[in-house]
Amino acid sequence: MSILVIDIGTTGIRCGIVHPDGHIEGLVHEVSAPNSPSPGLVEFDAAAMRDTILRLARGVLADHHVSGIGIAAQRASTIAWDARTGEPLAPALGWQDLRTVGDCLTIRAETGISVAPNQTATKARWLLQACAAVDRSSIRIGTVDSWAAFVLSGNRLHITDHTNAAVTGLYDASTGDWSELLLATFGIDRSMMPHIVDSSGPLGEATALTGAPMIAGLVGDQQASLVGQACIQPGQAKITFGTGGMLDVVTGHATPKSQARSTGGTFPIVAFAEARGLTWGAEAIMLSAGSNIEWLCSDMGILERPEDSAAVAASVADSAGVMYVPALLGLGTPQWDYGARGTLLGLTRGSSRAHVVRAVLEGIAQRGADLVDAAEADTGVSIESLRVDGGMSRNSTFIEVLANATARPIDVSPVTEATTLGAAYLAGAACGTWSSLTEACALWSPSARVAPTAHLDRQRWADAVERAAGWIPGLSTLDF
Repeated sequence: MSILVIDIGTTGIRCGIVHPDGHIEGLVHEVSAPNSPSPGLVEFDAAAMRDTILRLARGVLADHHVSGIGIAAQRASTIAWDARTGEPLAPALGWQDLRTVGDCLTIRAETGISVAPNQTATKARWLLQACAAVDRSSIRIGTVDSWAAFVLSGNRLHITDHTNAAVTGLYDASTGDWSELLLATFGIDRSMMPHIVDSSGPLGEATALTGAPMIAGLVGDQQASLVGQACIQPGQAKITFGTGGMLDVVTGHATPKSQARSTGGTFPIVAFAEARGLTWGAEAIMLSAGSNIEWLCSDMGILERPEDSAAVAASVADSAGVMYVPALLGLGTPQWDYGARGTLLGLTRGSSRAHVVRAVLEGIAQRGADLVDAAEADTGVSIESLRVDGGMSRNSTFIEVLANATARPIDVSPVTEATTLGAAYLAGAACGTWSSLTEACALWSPSARVAPTAHLDRQRWADAVERAAGWIPGLSTLDF
C-alpha cells in the first residue's frame, strides 16, 4: 500500500501520497512561514502548525488508503508544551533564531562546551526560563518531528529520531541517547525530552487520523532528501540548493570520534537509523544559495523572475572575468566566517547584465564545489558524482556550471523536493510497501545527468573568497 508523507519545512507544510512505484499523488502545500518580531528573532505558532498538519493530512487521506505515515521535518526548531493539556507554553523558536548567541558564547567560556544558536540546546533553556511558572514535571521539550508525532498520536507519543536528536547539541553519539552532562549543563530534565527512536520502524498509531495508520518514518529534512535521492551507501552524496545549500554525504556505520565541527568545516550527522543500526554521514553548509537569485530580482532589479536566470546566463559563453562570492549572510563550510559579505569582482566597462547573472550562478556552483572538497577532506570518502534537488535544480544553466565547478557528473532529482520520497522510503520499508530501504531506493531515476564540459578556475575562486572574507570583523570573530 501507499504512504502518507507529512513534510514540515521552514516556510510551509506539504502532504501527499507516495505509491509503491514512487509516484507522488495528491500533493498539497500550505505556506506556514515563521514570524520575526525583531531582527534576529524567529518564532512560529506551534498550535497553528498542529492545526495545519491535521487539516492537510485529513484532507489527503479522505481520498486514499495508506499503510503508514512518513514525517520529514525542519531540524532543531524547538517547542515547549504542557503534557497535561497538549498546548504550547510559549512561542516556538525557529532554527534560524539568534536570541541565544550570547548564551552560546557564555557557555563555551564557562564550560568549554560548544553549541551553536541554530541548535536546540540553548533554545530549550530559553524556553524553560520563559516557562518558569509552569510545573516542570508537565513540561515537554521537542523538535518539530516530536511535535508532529505527538499531535498525530492524539497526544500520546513523545519521540524523536536519531537524525533529529543528533543535531540538537544534546546528543551523545557514543551511546545514541541524550547526554546527561549536556542536559545538566542546559538545565533540562531528562523527563522533558523525547524518547529517541529509529528513523524507520513502527513508532505508534496516528489515532488523530481516520484508520489510525502507523507512523513508520521520522527523519530530519536534509536526511530525508539524502534518502529520497537514494544516497544510502558510503560516498553517495546530494546537495539541496534552496534558499541556502546543504551537502550531505553517507560515510557508513562507524561512529564519528567527535560531534564537533571538523577541520574542514563539516559536521557529523546521523544519515538514518534502522533496527540494524545507525548509518552516519557528514554535512556541509552554504548559507546563501537561491537567496542570491532572489537578490538579483527583488533588490537589484536585474531579473524579473528567478527562473529567468537560466536563459540570461546562457546567453553568454562565460562571465568575461566577472566573479561573485555569494556571501550575503557570511560563509559557511569550510570558512565559517559570519563577517564575510557578498563580493562582485572583475567588472569592466564591457561587463553586461548577462555576465553578472552568470557570475552569480558560477559563484553558487563554486561554493558547491567548496562543500564537496571539504566533505571529502573531512571524511576520507570519495564523492564520484552528485545528486541535486531543491529549487535551483530546475535551473539547467546552473546545473551545467555546477558540473564544471565540481568536475563531476550531476544527477538531477526527478522531484524538486526529495524530502517527500525520503520520508516515504523510510516509512514504507518499515510497513511493507517495500521489503527494504534498498528496494525503495532502487526506484531512483534522475530526470537528467549532466557531465562536466569545461573547467572553472578554482584558484582564482579561492582568491575571490579571500577578498570577501572578514568584511565585518566583529562577526568574523564569532565561532560556534
